[in-house]
Amino acid sequence: MMPTTRRSTKQHTAVAQAGSHPNGTHGKGRMNHGLQKAVQPSVELAAIVGDTPLPRTEITKRLWAYIKEHDLQDAKDKRLIHADAKLRPVVGGQEQVSMFDLSKLVSRHVQ
Repeated sequence: MMPTTRRSTKQHTAVAQAGSHPNGTHGKGRMNHGLQKAVQPSVELAAIVGDTPLPRTEITKRLWAYIKEHDLQDAKDKRLIHADAKLRPVVGGQEQVSMFDLSKLVSRHVQ
């Protein structure tokens, strides 16, 4: 058997810290990327969620609030959403969409 080398506690901690967060920030002061980055909604989407830049998570929350407030979910199959006049331009003119397709359709309306 080949002997293995062991890292000292100090070396192990340094390696763990270096790989955990870029530039040793430990999660503080990082820039917003991905889902937390504010994006500008299109004119069609802004009619529902507002025209200020928002993170995608907030856009999704506001969109679902609109859907529930206007009772746009199908009564029998809650996965289906019936588009009203405001929502139809966002979902590509379709009268009915699946909740699973909603994020893909909405992503076309943010920059």
